[in-house]
Amino acid sequence: MPIDEKVIRIKDLIVKPNHKIKTRDFATKYEGKTLTKQNAERILEISRKNLAKIQDELYAHNKYSVLIVLQAMDAAGKDGAVKHIMSGFNPLGVKVYSFKAPTAHELDHYYFWRHELALPARGEIAIHNRSHYENVLVTRVHPTYVLGENIPGIDSLDKINKTFWEGRFKQIRRWEKNLTENGIIIMKFFLNVSKKEQKRRFLERIEDPTKNWKFSLSDLKERAYWDQYQEAYGEVISATATENAPWFIIPADDKWYARLAIASVIHKQFSKLELSYPSVSEAQKAELQKAKVQLMGEEESKNMKKVGSTGKTSSKKRQQ
Repeated sequence: MPIDEKVIRIKDLIVKPNHKIKTRDFATKYEGKTLTKQNAERILEISRKNLAKIQDELYAHNKYSVLIVLQAMDAAGKDGAVKHIMSGFNPLGVKVYSFKAPTAHELDHYYFWRHELALPARGEIAIHNRSHYENVLVTRVHPTYVLGENIPGIDSLDKINKTFWEGRFKQIRRWEKNLTENGIIIMKFFLNVSKKEQKRRFLERIEDPTKNWKFSLSDLKERAYWDQYQEAYGEVISATATENAPWFIIPADDKWYARLAIASVIHKQFSKLELSYPSVSEAQKAELQKAKVQLMGEEESKNMKKVGSTGKTSSKKRQQ
């Protein structure tokens, strides 16, 4: 059962292809009056069960696979979204990858390489917590990182210009198009958290001993580039929002709403696949009936042996 689109207005979350956007034009908080936190959590629980059923059909159908991309500023709730939404899935069919700064070995390959290794097989779901988009986000704010990739002809910062980024956007669109044409369904989410809410969550992590491990001074360092990141996200999403690999911008200040919104989008996109369990031929049905007869025969044979054994014992007792 899909979530009522009057509750989660997916059309307000999706980014139209070939449409330039700025992140500030999208909400960071739930602005409706229909939902409460308690109702959202109840609906999410129901949605998890529905998604688990769809996942089972996806696995049995064995033609499609799903790639879910989560991008956001620090403390926007990516990890929590994975935990709360995906908990209903069978872990055997879901793999979660969190991409950090590339290693020296990874830098010796082109930037899609490590992400290709983490693509889902048919019938599976892969969640990329941060993704190939880091190569046009972090590198956009810190272009010196690009020099570490040893790209032929890119040997100075002045060559990492508008033409370079447009070329990289084109590469991403081409790569994602290739994936979708081969059966990978792509859903890309930007969790849009406000700077004020990020500050509150950072302070919470510092003040709560059980959350200290979540905070790093590097998080604070990147916060200083807030405006640059917001500009980069706007340009990246504008350039890579396509029909085959859409972007969804999720208000993330209210975690309960963000989780329900993501689950709603996933459910909606799954429903377009018209998944079903594989049908079997008449010959296969006949084989199934033969197997059933054989299995039932095992039970009857076992019962007959029990009766025979009981009869022999009774006979001996009467002779004694």
